[in-house]
Amino acid sequence: MTPLGHPSDAPHSRARLVVVGNGMAAMRTVEEMLATAPQRYDITVFGAEPHGNYNRILLSSVLAGEKRIADITLHAPEWYAANGIDLRAGDPVVSIDRAHRVVRSQGGAEVGYDRLLIATGSNPVVLPVPGHTLDGVVAFRAISDVERMIAAAREACRAVVIGGGLLGLEAANGLLQQGMKVSVVHHIDMLMERQLDKSASTLLQQALEAKGIRFVMSARTAQIVGDDRVSAVRFEDGREVAADLVVMTAGVRPNIELARQAGLHCERGIVVDDALQTSDPHIYAVGECVQHRGATFGLVAPIWDQARVCGAQLAGVDVAPYEQKSTATRLKVTGVNLFSAGDFKGGPGTEDMVLRDPRRAVYKRLVLERDRMIGAVLFGDVDDGAWYADLIRNQTDISRLRGYLLFGQTLCESKAA
Repeated sequence: MTPLGHPSDAPHSRARLVVVGNGMAAMRTVEEMLATAPQRYDITVFGAEPHGNYNRILLSSVLAGEKRIADITLHAPEWYAANGIDLRAGDPVVSIDRAHRVVRSQGGAEVGYDRLLIATGSNPVVLPVPGHTLDGVVAFRAISDVERMIAAAREACRAVVIGGGLLGLEAANGLLQQGMKVSVVHHIDMLMERQLDKSASTLLQQALEAKGIRFVMSARTAQIVGDDRVSAVRFEDGREVAADLVVMTAGVRPNIELARQAGLHCERGIVVDDALQTSDPHIYAVGECVQHRGATFGLVAPIWDQARVCGAQLAGVDVAPYEQKSTATRLKVTGVNLFSAGDFKGGPGTEDMVLRDPRRAVYKRLVLERDRMIGAVLFGDVDDGAWYADLIRNQTDISRLRGYLLFGQTLCESKAA
């Protein structure tokens, strides 16, 4: 889709771009636009958090004590000033008047726009069980959540993390590094079921147990116990685990309420086309809040692709439409090497290639469909993960490499030479 030109009735010499959200997706899109058309807009950015933009992916490293907040800051206030951006941090937008092209903030500001970019991200899922509002129950989404967890670790010793996905395991590792006794509760019998097969999940659980993390599997939370403050987590089968801190990492949902109230087309996320344009041609959306061709997004790679396309659209530059690609997952836990990409489940017409080395705790599973690789799961030895991901993403013909694929890029390239 060709981007709209500047409205003829714009009262300024430059068009007005308002950005709702000050996270990674929003600012990456602004960066992409500025690289091509730095003088095109007067830019106002509204952010819910009272900070500049930071790398949310590295919050687990801050929790683990491996990084400081300053280390994960992407754009300090000086960057906004240098680029002429009016940053309204800590003042989220509460309504969008599409008829008059005006946003209104919680603090009472009203700012007009010619183009609006929505990047409201996602909200953590907090299980609505009795006791979920008790003191000591936190999500794991923002700097403030990490600060609360670190403060709790100074005064308490027992943490329960609800959710055995990627975020939950990184939270558990961080709390362990803070000196807490940590239990992870998961509703089924395998960890990271969206990214791993059963074999890799078992190896992962064993590696994390060796670090000192306890697991309560196939357990559904029925209640968070406590008077004023949490004291335990109770499950549907009657079991309990003592807790001074409960961290909810049971998933996220696209934050679409603002867009929905504005009358934009929303399903699970804000529905966008291949240009990242919403049902209103003056409004674009990127990141975890969007839904594109039925899919929603939580990993950084597709969001960077969205930012590139949307930034070009806002800059008035023709660009190839946004296209979903295979993405890869890594777990950020020191000493645990894990990688997955593509369709690792396979199905009719697919072929598995598997390497197991119990002595070294190495597991590799490659999923092939005819002469293409469609998925990979690696545990223990992930050195070739990026190469496998490229083979999957590029749909490379691997017919000449079949006999060597499990042994990695170096051997494959030497045999193919």
